[in-house]
Amino acid sequence: MSVTPIDLYASFLQLDHGGEVRAVQPVFDPERDGWQVMTFHVENDADVHADHWEVHTEADEVVACLTGGIRLSFRPERPGEAEEEIELVAGTAAVVPRGRWHRLALNGPSDIMSLTRPRGSRLEPRAEA
Repeated sequence: MSVTPIDLYASFLQLDHGGEVRAVQPVFDPERDGWQVMTFHVENDADVHADHWEVHTEADEVVACLTGGIRLSFRPERPGEAEEEIELVAGTAAVVPRGRWHRLALNGPSDIMSLTRPRGSRLEPRAEA
């Protein structure tokens, strides 16, 4: 077996239940089992589907800002409540609890990395988008 570098921006890392890690096509598949590490260079809000809420039903998600700056917003849990928002600067991360609807927006071009189990994940258009 030879070990070769993996371009994190051109592949996702799939962490299977048996302990195997492999590079896979960078396609988010909500039917894929196991954990997935995803790294992106993003230029604008469209690159992070800022006009949609996202939820992961199988696991928490780690969202990390590697360069630049991003805003992580959480959908209100009850009608009439305001969105919660935190800012992530380069070198910081946040854990999005399993089942919590969230979205990203950019402060400028950024590199982000996330880790979650994609199975059961969903997107929903933001009503005010």
